[in-house]
Amino acid sequence: MISFDAIGFGALNVDKLFKVHRIANAEEESFITDCIEASGGSAANTIVGLARLKCKVGFIGKVSSDREGKMLLEDLKRENVDTNGIVYVKHGRSGAVMGFVDEKGERALYIDSGVNDTLSFDEVGVDYACRTGFLHLTSFVGDKPFQAQKKLLTYLPEKVKVSFDPGMCYARMGYAKLQPLIEKSFVVMPNLSELALITGKTDYREGATFLLQKGVAIVAVKLGAKGCYVTDGRESHLIEPFEVKVVDTTGAGDAFCAGFLYGLINNKGLFESGRIGNFVASRCIMKMGARAGLPILADLEKEGL
Repeated sequence: MISFDAIGFGALNVDKLFKVHRIANAEEESFITDCIEASGGSAANTIVGLARLKCKVGFIGKVSSDREGKMLLEDLKRENVDTNGIVYVKHGRSGAVMGFVDEKGERALYIDSGVNDTLSFDEVGVDYACRTGFLHLTSFVGDKPFQAQKKLLTYLPEKVKVSFDPGMCYARMGYAKLQPLIEKSFVVMPNLSELALITGKTDYREGATFLLQKGVAIVAVKLGAKGCYVTDGRESHLIEPFEVKVVDTTGAGDAFCAGFLYGLINNKGLFESGRIGNFVASRCIMKMGARAGLPILADLEKEGL
């Protein structure tokens, strides 16, 4: 029986990204300068990042038998991600995200969830989810898969550590609704805006302390151009980012999670794990799309990470 370093559980989406002169407001116009289509989904991007770093990984999710669903599955298999936890249905449409990226790399995303939001607990392989060191959770739009995630956590043995990247969809729910996920999480990895929405704290140190007091062992706050802040209550580090030319910030947070989790999986310290997270994120934002720039293990070794 295969055991995994990490299994992801989140939405699977095909990203349709348009490079635009500027992101238009209501009643405004802009123009497209380039476009790409690539597989995405927050947890899936993180799991692919881990796969490229030679971790054994799998995935729990749902796709349809349409062109997008086949593309999502084939891309995961190509990246050496185990897909036995993915539900494949004949009806409905697979998830998609329409994204607009401006010349500074900033973005606006529109989600079409499709069959992602029909994933129920009965479709989740509990035995599969229990065969991993880390179970990495990210957000869905709909309530049904959110309830499935909550229920799954009640079945996990203690040896499975939960990592949680809330995303804006879940962060907007606030702490009360997310409490069942957060209290079972070993590590939580929000960005600054998500942390403030969940905790009500605008200072990231205070927000991180709030989560630690709720039972989270490690908090890693993604600070974008300012790097990251990592703490376990005993030690805390504000870690500078790697300076690179920004092309597209899509997937940067997912890439950070891949690097940070790689550090934890390999028993590296908080500071070193944060540095690896920043490095993987820096490589991601140098190319269009969430996965094109994700590094391989040799790239980490060249940096001495």
